[in-house]
Amino acid sequence: MKTLPNKIALNLDSNTEVSVKAFIAPIEHTLSNFHVEWDTLANLRVAEPEKRHPISVFQSFLPKESVSVGECWQIKESGMLALLRQLHTALNLNMDDDSGDASGLWACLRAHNDRFADIAFRVHAEFKLEDGWLAPSQFAGNLIIDQLEGRIAFFEMSVPAGTVNLDIGWKEDKEASYSITDAGFCSQMELRSGTQDVVQDIEFIAAITQEEAKRALAERFYKSEQINWVPPDQALALAAAEVKLIHAISIDGPLLDESC
Repeated sequence: MKTLPNKIALNLDSNTEVSVKAFIAPIEHTLSNFHVEWDTLANLRVAEPEKRHPISVFQSFLPKESVSVGECWQIKESGMLALLRQLHTALNLNMDDDSGDASGLWACLRAHNDRFADIAFRVHAEFKLEDGWLAPSQFAGNLIIDQLEGRIAFFEMSVPAGTVNLDIGWKEDKEASYSITDAGFCSQMELRSGTQDVVQDIEFIAAITQEEAKRALAERFYKSEQINWVPPDQALALAAAEVKLIHAISIDGPLLDESC
């Protein structure tokens, strides 16, 4: 695969529908046992396990102008809201000060050939729960469209796996003005259409790697991702070579998502 600078227009057929399946596995772990003691969290389930969406929902993922591989653009909120409400009906795409600081909906053209286009994307949202909220670390995925037939070849959006991938707030005391926060892990929180087998052997004529697309999208949410990070041993060597001091900061959570 190679990366080419040419721009392409992305299109879908406006007369088709897309069947999407939704999954939320029981939350397996929380640091303070919220997933056991808080009934709302313990009984969290998908709103609609399967739903047919109009293609306009996915057209909201597409840019108005032609784009080249590696280029990012914002996704329209309307389509994303329709999809996320299949998981949970009460949600917020604009994260507040309590649940996180990432906001926005971004997509990136990862690859294309004469027929298929692979769009990587990342979204942040919080679920409004009775007496609290739940903020997944992020929703990330890929939308692969068949440009010749104007249809969705494959769609997947999920919360990435990790030791901790949820941030949680519980207003255990209903009279209190604050929430108690916690973090936890859910093995599956996902929306999917089609199977990856259909597209796994596609040869693209222009592409960046999935990791490069993830990095480009992360930079849209966090200024910390624009820093040229180096491992500690390299930092020590650079400091010695440049005769500079090191300012060390200890943190107890990641800088590039909302898992804590």
